[in-house]
Amino acid sequence: MSSTGAGSPHPAPRPRLARDPGTGPSARRRPLAAPRAHRSNALHPGAWWLWALGLGTAASRTTNPLLLALLIGVSGYVVAARRTSAPWARSYGAFVKLGLAVIGIRLLFAVFLGSPIPGTHLLVTLPEVPLPGWAQGVRIGGRVTVEGLVFALYDGLKLAALLICVGAANALASPARLLKSLPGALYEAGVAVVVAMTFAPNLIADVRRLRAARRLRGRPDKGLRGLAQVGLPVLEGALERSVALAAAMDARGYGRTAEVPAAVRRITAVLTLGGLVGVCAGTYGLLTADGARYGLPVLLAGVAAALGGLWLGGRRSIRTRYRPDVWGVRAWLVAASGAAVAAVMIRTGSYDPSALAPGVVPLAAPTLPLWPAAGVLLGLLPAFVAPAPPLAETPSKEAS
Repeated sequence: MSSTGAGSPHPAPRPRLARDPGTGPSARRRPLAAPRAHRSNALHPGAWWLWALGLGTAASRTTNPLLLALLIGVSGYVVAARRTSAPWARSYGAFVKLGLAVIGIRLLFAVFLGSPIPGTHLLVTLPEVPLPGWAQGVRIGGRVTVEGLVFALYDGLKLAALLICVGAANALASPARLLKSLPGALYEAGVAVVVAMTFAPNLIADVRRLRAARRLRGRPDKGLRGLAQVGLPVLEGALERSVALAAAMDARGYGRTAEVPAAVRRITAVLTLGGLVGVCAGTYGLLTADGARYGLPVLLAGVAAALGGLWLGGRRSIRTRYRPDVWGVRAWLVAASGAAVAAVMIRTGSYDPSALAPGVVPLAAPTLPLWPAAGVLLGLLPAFVAPAPPLAETPSKEAS
């Protein structure tokens, strides 16, 4: 009688012997597993943001199109060299498209709303719409000159470079690890952002599932009627998940705070609010040419006060941090490279502002200043000192 039981038409399958992966004919066709990056080898996400903010500060200090193009090229090269295969790492292309859209919108404004730059090279004269007296200084239509379009192009390229630098930080720094690295005073805000980022993909998956179900049943899934029929179940599912998540967080003691003296709470509020005001004032001073002298000291004082307030506010949070990211030598080098780019650009603007802001009247080709360009190239340092991303684990097409 067979081991499978009486009346079984099929014999029991023989157990297959495990084969040594290093021997046999199939070993040559089996691809080697790609090495994974160790977590301790990963760069701190805050370093990527400091590097990108340094490049963005440099972009905000100049309208030279050659320097702005060099900044965009530096950020793109670093992203191409150190970007991982995570879904959030694909956001760089969206920021590049957004920058191109900003340039196009700025040129359209210069064409239809005019430009304050006087020019002699006339392109076209549009019909001008008469406006009331209280709208002096604003015009719709009129003369469109080459000088005005070039000025608008430089201005739009400046904002586009700033957006692309921020996009580089989004593509290189993990948002979940960045939120986990927040101080204890911002723990609740970080959890709220993480929950929102987690619920968004679930909503998209629910919409796709319900639309597919309606198509299988022969019901419309597009238009206002389809949106209304799909939106209600999606909203109901989101509310159910919210209630379940709230119950789970409450059961785990979320929101518990430690008792701190009233004087510490007042000092924390003063330091945090004053620090944020100082950061805003210092940033405004750095972004404007007139406030370059007081911008950096005010910014540093505001950052110090805000950090002190966050440190004192973190005493109310009762929590531990699991496997925190280490700020190592590589993180210091990456952050220092962005700060060096910003420092070189700010220093150049103090003694040679014409190199960073080429004139358009009279119209002339921009030149590439040597020292600012060399300072921008310092931003390439993360492409060589930052840890390489893990290789994609895809099967090889050829036998090695």
